[in-house]
Amino acid sequence: MSTHYSPCLDLGGLLRVAGGGVLISFSGLFVKLAHVGPSQSAFYRMFLGGVALLFVALARRERLRARRGVWAVMVAAAVFFALDLECWHRSILLIGPGLATIIGNFQVFFIAIAGAVLLRERLSVRHMAAIPLALAGLWWLLGVSPAELLPVAADGGLAVGDALAGVAYGFATALFYTGFILLLRHSQGMGGMLTPVANMALVSLVCAALIGAGILARGGAFAIGDAPSLGYLVTYGILCQAAGWALLSTGLPRLPASLAGLVMVVQPALAFVWDILLFDRPTDGWGMAGAGLSLFAIWLGLSGASGGSGGSGARVCRPGDLEAAPDAVAAGESPSGADRDSDAA
Repeated sequence: MSTHYSPCLDLGGLLRVAGGGVLISFSGLFVKLAHVGPSQSAFYRMFLGGVALLFVALARRERLRARRGVWAVMVAAAVFFALDLECWHRSILLIGPGLATIIGNFQVFFIAIAGAVLLRERLSVRHMAAIPLALAGLWWLLGVSPAELLPVAADGGLAVGDALAGVAYGFATALFYTGFILLLRHSQGMGGMLTPVANMALVSLVCAALIGAGILARGGAFAIGDAPSLGYLVTYGILCQAAGWALLSTGLPRLPASLAGLVMVVQPALAFVWDILLFDRPTDGWGMAGAGLSLFAIWLGLSGASGGSGGSGARVCRPGDLEAAPDAVAAGESPSGADRDSDAA
């Protein structure tokens, strides 16, 4: 999580992060509603979102040329993002957007572990407490009253194999997203780096090219069978990938870690709510408790990414309060990986 310098609450940053989280929370719904395969929905999300971000970067006259080393890191990040989306979309179709999104957000723990192992960063007390809590919440979601919580096959039997495969894809999503975030952070810290919007525009388009190549290699097609699916995919790319990511990338650096982590939990929480309301996901009291425990653990992990909570001040910033603070966004600081898809998300 980025460092927050202001002694007051940046209301603009708060609204951007909340808005970005709300937009990205709809990602899984569009994947499930569009009548295309998981790879095709991933391709259209990245292609359409990348084009939209590219137009924003061009309108702002942001530089799009980067050194060869920066390009190499961006391409590697795109490879991990492509694998992340391939796994996440399959997880959504198997276990629903709510649970798939919650498991995918376990990336906050993998990032913390990777930082401790690879970068010798100290694992915070919050992270160490959050990991077992998250696993306990997931156990409640999957292990308690399986007749109600696991997907039901067409013949009325439990689709246990699909559920386990969906969970496995969810954890793979979190692992690949961890690699993507670490590489994206590295690209934003290199000399000659691009702005966050330009950087993500190019990563999105490279990612779309990689997913598209995979579709062609498997003999797949890009056809969209009906008008509603086209509308869902266009909305998915522009609203969730482009708009959601842009809001998060400009809002996260302006908030303290603890507050940003709390606000970001709106994304997996709402994804779970949409799954219940729109797709009639069967969830009893134990399931709700498990989801709540997992979300609480995710918040602990997000807010534990920074040692201090400085800046959570009691009052909203006035116009002159932020003039002396470093402009993290203008400096090209990227989000900490708190967003699941930008999911973004």
